[in-house]
Amino acid sequence: MSNNNSSQGISRRKFLELGVKGGLILAATPPLLTHMVSCSPAMGHTPGLDMDKGTLNKVIARALRNGGDFADVYLESRNSRQITMEESKFKSGLYGISQGAGVRVIAGDKTGYAYTDQITEENLMRAAEVASYVARNGQSIRPVDIAPAKRQSFVSVKHPLEEIADTRRTEIMQRADQAALDYDPRIKMAIIDYNDQVRARVIANSEGLYLRDELPLLFFIVQTMSEEGNNRHMARERISYHSGFEMFDEHTPESVAQSAAREAIAMLDAEDAPAGIMDVVMENGFGGVLIHEAVGHPLEADNIAKGIGAFTGKVGQKVASDVFTMVDDGTIPNYRGTINFDDEGTQARRNMLIEKGVLKGYMTDILSANQLDMARTGNGRRESFRHIPIPRMTNTFIEAGKDSPEDILSSTPKGIYVQSLSGGSVNPVTGMFNFTCREAYLIENGRKTRPIKGATLIGSCMEVISNIDAVANDLDFGSGICGKGGQSAEVTAGQPTVRIRGINVGGSRA
Repeated sequence: MSNNNSSQGISRRKFLELGVKGGLILAATPPLLTHMVSCSPAMGHTPGLDMDKGTLNKVIARALRNGGDFADVYLESRNSRQITMEESKFKSGLYGISQGAGVRVIAGDKTGYAYTDQITEENLMRAAEVASYVARNGQSIRPVDIAPAKRQSFVSVKHPLEEIADTRRTEIMQRADQAALDYDPRIKMAIIDYNDQVRARVIANSEGLYLRDELPLLFFIVQTMSEEGNNRHMARERISYHSGFEMFDEHTPESVAQSAAREAIAMLDAEDAPAGIMDVVMENGFGGVLIHEAVGHPLEADNIAKGIGAFTGKVGQKVASDVFTMVDDGTIPNYRGTINFDDEGTQARRNMLIEKGVLKGYMTDILSANQLDMARTGNGRRESFRHIPIPRMTNTFIEAGKDSPEDILSSTPKGIYVQSLSGGSVNPVTGMFNFTCREAYLIENGRKTRPIKGATLIGSCMEVISNIDAVANDLDFGSGICGKGGQSAEVTAGQPTVRIRGINVGGSRA
């Protein structure tokens, strides 16, 4: 249930007012893209987050008046930009402001939540009243008066996004577009998406916690389409960091575009993939999304607390091969999935999930940690103030092993070499998954040979991690968007080159 009072108008006169009162998106036509900054407020302008601590204490007390074990208030302000370039022309530009707050009450296994997109004492007290309904006639705790707490920061910024003129953003996009088209005459089109945001948040709870921080985020995506005769291939490369504009010093727009163009050209001659049970070698980097989906989601503790899921009740047991170690780490400096603290205020940390094949633990939020009598792991995340926090991954990866990627490939007589995945899904209860390969090759006599299309990886999480028999020393990462329970979250997935023995491959070859 929500107390939703967002305003819709976007007149220049009302712009600053709307930025304070609710959510708004300013759309710019292509000729106006270079003037977006001149009609938008500073990205650090977050007046709604300055609510005094006495008022927050009153809101928490009101939330627990009917009972409950825990209550918190979450305030958020988000300023974002999105610019799209297609066929070498700027197609759209959006500047968005979103601001609001939510109040949550936990009573046993039940959660009450209400939000408002106008941060006033009156609206927060109303949200507290609605959220408290879940705990009616129950026993209540006495909340502790909030006081500022300290958390270690893992995000550094050299060139703040709010100080960057949009001419520099559009220049970055033009450089990527040109680099893609210059790569090969068979590259016929490029689509460039630039996204940035600054998200400020305040967390206060009945345990006396008060935290405030601000996280910048950049997300840059290049898609390229190749064409030769009747063959086409759409490729994609993306980078994303919690960073200032210095991200483009280390990862140039040209390198991103050239990577996408390389795949688009390489896959033009792809033949239909074979089907059957075969060995699969997965290249390092965003191939880790398979483990993210197939193993990471079943290790999130909300389903575990319900007694369902492939890993329920298996802490301390052997669940994977000896060479398999999996970690979720929200502290890797500036990565897309990095958080100084989660959306419940728990310090981000490195969590060992599976070590040398043995299950060590799950990823928890406050609710599931209480239900399982486990520690809070800093994985309580939410898409925005409109959502409750749930257990979510941050930067999840397979740790580097001792093999060389060259030896893994040369010791695989026959199979498929997967260089990138385009998407997939998993059932977190059964652990069954399927993934489509966007770039893949046949392995013949220990060598990567002909490109193939239409390959799908099918299996179960237990099967995959038990059949990994080789892990290389070349750990790398890729950025992504994770969906769960109607919410999205920024994540990073990673892995070294690995070999999976005997996985089911669905092919397109007749």
